[in-house]
Amino acid sequence: MNMSTATEKSREQLAEATVRFCGDSGDGMQLAGTQFTNTAALVGNDVATFPDFPAEIRAPRGTLAGVSGFQVHFSSREIYTPGDTVDALVAMNPAALATNLSDLRKGGILIANQAAFDKKGLEQAGYDENPLENGSLDEFQLHLVDMTKLTRAAVDGLGLSQKEADRCRNFFAMGLVFWLYDRPLEPTLRFIEEKFGKRPEVGQANTLALKAGYYFGDTIEASQSQYFVEKAELPPGTYRNIMGNTALAYGLIAAAHLSEKRLFLGAYPITPASDILHELSKHKQFNVLTFQAEDEIAAVCAALGAAFAGDMAVTASSGPGIALKGEALGLAVMTELPMIVINVQRGGPSTGLPTKTEQADLLQAMHGRNGECPIPVIAAKSPTDCFEVAQEAWRIAVRFMTPVFLMTDGYIANGSEPWRLPEMSELEKIPVQHPETCDNGEAFMPYRRDERLARPWAIPGTPGLEHRIGGLEKQDVTGNVSYDPLNHQHMTETRDKKVQNIAADIPLQELDGPDQGKLLVVSWGGTYGACATAVHNAQQQGKSVSHCHLRYLNPFPRNLEALLGQFDQLLIPELNQGQLRSILRSQFLIDGHGLNKVQGKPFSVGEITAKIDQMLS
Repeated sequence: MNMSTATEKSREQLAEATVRFCGDSGDGMQLAGTQFTNTAALVGNDVATFPDFPAEIRAPRGTLAGVSGFQVHFSSREIYTPGDTVDALVAMNPAALATNLSDLRKGGILIANQAAFDKKGLEQAGYDENPLENGSLDEFQLHLVDMTKLTRAAVDGLGLSQKEADRCRNFFAMGLVFWLYDRPLEPTLRFIEEKFGKRPEVGQANTLALKAGYYFGDTIEASQSQYFVEKAELPPGTYRNIMGNTALAYGLIAAAHLSEKRLFLGAYPITPASDILHELSKHKQFNVLTFQAEDEIAAVCAALGAAFAGDMAVTASSGPGIALKGEALGLAVMTELPMIVINVQRGGPSTGLPTKTEQADLLQAMHGRNGECPIPVIAAKSPTDCFEVAQEAWRIAVRFMTPVFLMTDGYIANGSEPWRLPEMSELEKIPVQHPETCDNGEAFMPYRRDERLARPWAIPGTPGLEHRIGGLEKQDVTGNVSYDPLNHQHMTETRDKKVQNIAADIPLQELDGPDQGKLLVVSWGGTYGACATAVHNAQQQGKSVSHCHLRYLNPFPRNLEALLGQFDQLLIPELNQGQLRSILRSQFLIDGHGLNKVQGKPFSVGEITAKIDQMLS
């Protein structure tokens, strides 16, 4: 696009918009998207994001495998997804254009870094000819911007090398999109000052690039319209933008405080769960102890040792790491100690798609251990829901003296949305009691149970409470090693009954919509947003459809079977091959229609809507 004199531009108000930054993994797209998200949140929009990371750590620059993206959906009303289609796409190179163009709506805004579309870049992306010049992009509002040249000009005179200057291109792109959607620069300017305070020359360069991008949009014919999205009507309170892994870490800290316990995390780094370890390690002042173990087995065993010692014990991983923890989880079930086991699911099997989302570990959580080894399972539905689910997992663990699986996924973990900071007075206490002496001077019985079938949580070293611990089968009540066949049958049934008793301690399942009708959409985990939006749209069209989203997966809420039986058809969308559908069929003899996707990407609202329409027709 050629420079021109300033033109009169209109300012168009939108209800919502979706923007995606995409480029090479070294182009700073995650930073650009994060800053745009934070600014939209500060303005008061409701936001939902979808970061998309390359699986290769150091893929060759300019290749399809190295493309990184960040999508931001911001709105003047409550939203649940990062958007089905993109309204404005910023493509920093041909590979980014090739891998992301299909998501840009017809008539959408396409901003391309013109300098990157040279012969080498086009060949790496698989283009035989330049798409910016052959008319293949005529259905979009194409804007060619030589970001490389303009960024270098903006930072000229600061003494930066050409490589350092080019690193500022993401701030130029940010500034241009900030202008396009009338976002203020001040929050990002404050970020630059804080982030680069020790390198003022870099901070100054990024500031100049950001402003250059903004004024470039203001002074050229980049668009005849500038857009603005009003703030959303959210419940009053103090908000911050938060990612799922961060909300989960905060929820764990809150749960430890509410139960007056030290929080111990034993973890081994693995995508996409590592940020839980990173975040918790920052908060030692809240009585948090983190241990980066040498492997997954050491991580879970250390957490189990912390549970034995009386701490709030947590271990976090993804599917491959959970597989390695399996034997130690059996030990946790046998010793009946409270612990939270977090599985941030990713594409599998084996290494699979390490940076992409999936929810194919439900059967692993339910059955992925040797022997009869029941563990309760709950799942978060969104980034902010992670805060509440962390507390609920710990509440179940200590009430029933059991390890608890807490399921999230890569989409939830890396996505973000506005979170209203709660007051501590709003949070329910999680009381924990440890026996201090034996009743009536009798010998301590470590497997004597209460009305929930939970055994006492005795702190080692307490005089008179010495007891046997280990993986061998326990004699009922005494905890002594037992090989008696009838005792093993009894203890196996008791451990299972204890988990089933949780159904009486959790809320009844609620529906979004009428409690009977033609179609019920049943979802769990990160599919919530797409399902809820699709169902709401269908309801507004007068269609007989309701939504049932499950937080509790083992055991199910005690009224679930009755609710499912009140609808003619069930639709069960899952990012797997039908795992929840299989469990529901086996437990309730109720069949459902699956909508299954294993592409490493979340459902779009359109996919759910199309299936709803098909089933109702």
